[in-house]
Amino acid sequence: MVLEALGVPCFPGGIVIILAGFLCSQGRMEFQTVLVVAMTAYTVGSIIAYFIGKNFGEPFFKRYGRYLGVGFQELLDKQNLPARSAGAFILLGRFVPGVGNLTPYLAGLVQLPLGWFLFYNSLFAIIWASIYLYVGMFFGNRWPAIVAFVQPRLIGIAILGGLLVLAVLVIRDIRQVRLQ
Repeated sequence: MVLEALGVPCFPGGIVIILAGFLCSQGRMEFQTVLVVAMTAYTVGSIIAYFIGKNFGEPFFKRYGRYLGVGFQELLDKQNLPARSAGAFILLGRFVPGVGNLTPYLAGLVQLPLGWFLFYNSLFAIIWASIYLYVGMFFGNRWPAIVAFVQPRLIGIAILGGLLVLAVLVIRDIRQVRLQ
């Protein structure tokens, strides 16, 4: 969860929480314990990202941003977002792909007071972890029915997923050619 909050690309934090919800539905884990651990880990990662943004800011992102999937120009474009409304930026921005990973860095970069950042970020972490835990619990209770439904259709789902990825790549390439 710490890596998820840091914005490390391709780290499946949400999937881990869904799996934990599945285990909660089977009685193997306690909901409250998982929620506290997820919130704590997410908050620790967010605080690290906040202080990276606050203490190292622009030089850090110019040098290492590409490893976090953050281009420096993208950072500059989004830098004024927290000034509008810190609460909405943190609570809602965390749910937006691309902006969510930048949120703690930007909050530190624009010197958002740590107390406000912690309050809104912790509120987000509770909401986020609860949603994912409940999704895991919902599907965990229905796992046999889901397997029975998906298993005979797995090849079709895989082909459809592959075609969807291929379509996205082709559309992206066409757009890049048009821009040049």
